[in-house]
Amino acid sequence: MRNLLPILTVLAAIVGIWWLAVAPMNVRPALDIAERGGAVVVPEGSVERRDVSVFKLMLDNPSLVAAGYDLKRPRLPTPAQVGEELWKTTGAMVAKGRTWSKRSLIYHAWVTLQSTLWGFLLGTTVGILGAVAIVYSRVVDMSVMPWAIISQTVPIVALAPMIIVVSNQVGIEGRGVPKAIISAYLCFFPVLVSMVKGLRSPTGEQLDLLKTYNTSGLQSFLKLRLPASVPYLFTALKVGIAAALVGTIVGELPTGAISGLGARILIGDQFGTPLAIWSALVCAAVLAGILVTLIDITQRVTLRKMGFNS
Repeated sequence: MRNLLPILTVLAAIVGIWWLAVAPMNVRPALDIAERGGAVVVPEGSVERRDVSVFKLMLDNPSLVAAGYDLKRPRLPTPAQVGEELWKTTGAMVAKGRTWSKRSLIYHAWVTLQSTLWGFLLGTTVGILGAVAIVYSRVVDMSVMPWAIISQTVPIVALAPMIIVVSNQVGIEGRGVPKAIISAYLCFFPVLVSMVKGLRSPTGEQLDLLKTYNTSGLQSFLKLRLPASVPYLFTALKVGIAAALVGTIVGELPTGAISGLGARILIGDQFGTPLAIWSALVCAAVLAGILVTLIDITQRVTLRKMGFNS
């Protein structure tokens, strides 16, 4: 409970700020609806409505504030509206036996999760192997590390279409592989940097001690460098799994995907349904939280068995 209290406090603050932001965001759409219904909110001959500030509209017309919390297509939906939409596309679908319907967020989350896990596996593998090469080879360190840093300055939104085009040119069909590559692109860098730091964390005295025992380079790696890097690795994996999920969602946008949380966001934007967009965003946040929590539990168990918490 002591660990949950700070999380719940921050969550309550976010929901409170979100709820308060609904009124200024939705007051103008509520004004449009009221005027289409014949109400005169801003009298003719006075200052033009576009020059009237949002907060003045709210102060002069409290009814618009109330209406802004009950719009069917709001600019910013309330937490309750998003929660209702989430229930309709998750719990209600399960209750109806339509868990894997294309209208179910569970189905779309599963599609995104598959590419996320493949991308996470690929990015983690590349990051670990690259870190080992950098630590044991000065040439690789001086040649690869700068390019790894520079690669992160390229916007993923610009890179994603290029990856899709190249994948199609080499005969890769489907959208799963390009999404996994985009996911791995965002995932590998935190793993690479943290593993380099972890593999270099043993002190000179520890390395000299192993030399006195006439240990080989492989034994030194397995007995000292690798165990010392485990805490750094798990920290990177928490960042990497979240980055992999973001990469997959971004990758679903230019691929023309019809399934996945990214596709759900894109379709919601095209058809003007903000609730679909927000429910997909909240679902993605919950999914990221679950993945990070699973890695955190694995970290605690692993480090305890290795004696780090003893």
